[in-house]
Amino acid sequence: MTFEEAVDAVKSEIVFTTHTPIVQGNESHPIERIIYMGANMHLSWEELEELGGSPFNMTVGALRLSKKSNAVAQLHGETSNKMWAEIEDRSEIIAITNAIHKPTWVDPAMIAAAENDGDLWATHLQNKRSMIDFIEAKTGHRLDENNLIIGFSRRAAPYKRSDLIFTDPKIIAPLLETRKVQIVFSGKAHPLDDTGKGIVANLVKMARKYPKAVIFLENYDMAIGRMLTRGSDIWLNNPRRPLEASGTSGMKAAMNGVLNFSILDGWWPEACEHGVNGWQFGDAYENEEDVEKHDAHDLKAMYDVLLKEVIPTYYDNREKWVAMMKASILSTKDQFAVKRMLEEYFELLYKA
Repeated sequence: MTFEEAVDAVKSEIVFTTHTPIVQGNESHPIERIIYMGANMHLSWEELEELGGSPFNMTVGALRLSKKSNAVAQLHGETSNKMWAEIEDRSEIIAITNAIHKPTWVDPAMIAAAENDGDLWATHLQNKRSMIDFIEAKTGHRLDENNLIIGFSRRAAPYKRSDLIFTDPKIIAPLLETRKVQIVFSGKAHPLDDTGKGIVANLVKMARKYPKAVIFLENYDMAIGRMLTRGSDIWLNNPRRPLEASGTSGMKAAMNGVLNFSILDGWWPEACEHGVNGWQFGDAYENEEDVEKHDAHDLKAMYDVLLKEVIPTYYDNREKWVAMMKASILSTKDQFAVKRMLEEYFELLYKA
């Protein structure tokens, strides 16, 4: 085949999923290095450049060699199409929102209680106690089951701002000292990401400063993720919009009746009914030019919603809290489960 014939033949067989707007997740490599390593698959310098540019961008190459591509949330679809707008001859990018495998992540007793008007709070308390026991076995510290527990477990990438909640000690310190707010963190940084490792170091420092209110669980894995997305009371997510591609941990939490408390990024804009099935903060604010201004805006919004809505509802209006748990489960259990996602991949992408 000629190069052009080979490209056309390959395109008919390939679809591509783009997973992140972050530069590090769309890697580029010098063409001379690709050829030196023998990774050019008999393609010439000119042919590689035609596919992926110079330096060779892996995502650009994939977009040009696929008949159709997809992003992993509706907002991520908009972000991806803006991001790659200048790339000629690329495939169309549609949006297929990620989803989760319910048997792996969701307590069926919580779904049954939501569907059949069972005792959601008692069922949740069982999961909360299991998580507290799990944490005590790992750390020696025992959280108070009667007080609010915030869960946060994900990769310690800088844009996810894992330690944002600690930014203003005047606001957060009294809540931690009285244990009105308890927070459980887990997550790993990439070995070469010094900023991410610094974030983890700060989380560990805060856990040592407030051992009765802040927990950092080492060696983040599926077992920790499962415990936290079942046993926490709320699920905090505060990335810099629009850098979160999807954020499936929030789906796991939502289906377990753990209320999302999140920036409108990734999947959450598709699900959020503020004050009904969870909370948003930040009002979809974006500011790529001024990161400090962006962070200050989102921090103020986070504290406002936490102090004026989340904490009062948890401690003073249990009836509303449980109603929100039920709404969280019923509004997400089908829309963000794998069955819907796989059907969309088949209908919108594989059959293209």
